[in-house]
Amino acid sequence: MQYDLIVIGSGPGGYRAAVLAAQRGLKVGIVEKAEWGGCGLNRGCVPKNDWHHTAKLIASSKSFSKRGIAGQLSGDLSAAWEHQKKIVKSVRESYIGQMKRLGIGGFAATASFVDSHTLALDGRDQLTSHHFVIATGSSPYVPKPFFLTENKVLTTDDLFNSPPPPGKRVAIVGSGAVGAEFAFILSMLGREVSWVAQNKPLANSHFSETALNTLYDKLKRCGIEPRVGARPEAVEMSPEGIKLILPNGAEPVIADWILLGTGRRPHTSGLNLDAADVNTDSKGFIKTNEYMQTSQPHIFAVGDVTNARMSANHALADAAVAVANLLEPHSRAQNRKAVPDLIYSALELGRIGNGEGQSLIGMAAFEHNARALSQDDGEGFVRLLADPHTGAMAGAEVVGSDAGEMIHLLAQRYGEADAMKSLAASFYNHPARAEEVFNAAHQLAMQMGRVQPLEIKKAVG
Repeated sequence: MQYDLIVIGSGPGGYRAAVLAAQRGLKVGIVEKAEWGGCGLNRGCVPKNDWHHTAKLIASSKSFSKRGIAGQLSGDLSAAWEHQKKIVKSVRESYIGQMKRLGIGGFAATASFVDSHTLALDGRDQLTSHHFVIATGSSPYVPKPFFLTENKVLTTDDLFNSPPPPGKRVAIVGSGAVGAEFAFILSMLGREVSWVAQNKPLANSHFSETALNTLYDKLKRCGIEPRVGARPEAVEMSPEGIKLILPNGAEPVIADWILLGTGRRPHTSGLNLDAADVNTDSKGFIKTNEYMQTSQPHIFAVGDVTNARMSANHALADAAVAVANLLEPHSRAQNRKAVPDLIYSALELGRIGNGEGQSLIGMAAFEHNARALSQDDGEGFVRLLADPHTGAMAGAEVVGSDAGEMIHLLAQRYGEADAMKSLAASFYNHPARAEEVFNAAHQLAMQMGRVQPLEIKKAVG
């Protein structure tokens, strides 16, 4: 059967590519070997954000009494697991329904290339297509000395695939997003968390030191502190629990189960990329150009399989760029600096753009924001970076509640000439957290002389 486009993988990037192409009238098929929706829906951002919302409610309940709300909330991880399953099922059914309405062909099979225009399904049936999008995502990386053990040593895939293991003591390993997010989430959901990390949390991210320190402080006040420089050297199963042996004779960590946040690797095994002459780099990522094309111009790759930042946000953005160039070659280049990065922990952290460099900085805190104060939630800030010569937005950062929503207001202006003047001239709801976008932008626009101070003249009668 001949298609205009075959997508391999139904995660956020694959699904978005299939839908966008079908909406433009292409004949589209999508191949998925596991659950429809991929990791992002079934074991990633969707169930995690469901849990994060629950964790935030529990954390905020500590201030309920002064609002006239009696009682204290507590977490139930098993009930939370059942809730995320229902949410995932509902979203999956919506995905599948839209695919059917758009006439997208669905194939539950393992795909492998026969040549650059032909796929084999489970090594038997074949499909041919003018174009392909590879969106096969990534798999958890399990480093030594760890070994996956049912109900004992888990990845986030395992945690969302099966009901949570018995036992309240959880050791979380890793200094990246999984560590920073799940240390908070699981702690709020009633687990006693021990967090061990080789580096300071999120040290390899692009968030500013100010943002990270604000998060560290909030985590500490929630009773969550990592043991930094504590990369486990051995894992022992003992009668008292799982024992993590730490370097330099440090006191071991004993837990009922371990959650690994030790990174992910691009998933390309079984695709037979050599048959299609699609090149990968030394780390296994598929090489692409700025148009998301591989070494074969009619084969595109999106998401985790080509991007070390590995987020659903980047996969969705890559998919939009790939389909645009499939329809009109070289019409749209990907700019990953304009794609929001988010962390959902004791505080939300959102960012776009470059590091500070030579940029001018404008900041506005939520501590005096009427909306934030009315929510007993004045932690965090808006931080804008501007090119001192043009006023263009060089970057932005939002720390605090609703950062994941507010960063979109700024992402649309990334790189835009004189963005600070434009943001300062826009209108905002009151009371709203977004008013701090105005305050930060107005501060920068004034600093650069793009908004002139008002001259108040006394009226002469």
